[in-house]
Amino acid sequence: MKERLEQLIQNASTPYYHFPVACIVECKDGKTFDGVNVETSSQGSGVCAERVALFSAIAHGYHKGDFKTLYLYNTTKQNIFPCFICRQALMDYCDLDTKIISYNASGEVVEVFVRDLCPYPFDEEDLK
Repeated sequence: MKERLEQLIQNASTPYYHFPVACIVECKDGKTFDGVNVETSSQGSGVCAERVALFSAIAHGYHKGDFKTLYLYNTTKQNIFPCFICRQALMDYCDLDTKIISYNASGEVVEVFVRDLCPYPFDEEDLK
């Protein structure tokens, strides 16, 4: 998957912060959806790679419970993880045992689960 992420990251649009990210969401049925981050001059109107991939899957008919693994890659020597806006989207659409695999440019791999990123989630139960 890392090789595919390395090619995908070339599509990221990062003219302002120069921090490209690539993401692939793998569904339980094996279908995958790609995402890259897209920056704009207004920081809040850009979008992260994780949400691009996740929302693309949703636009193709996938729902909560359909997602198996989220693969991330960036071009630094750090392993990255979703920002807090993306973490909320993951909480809303992924199960707590959805795996997140982060690759970095040095070849290091870190695996966590959505539950690890969001130990005190705000979810649909909090809206009742």
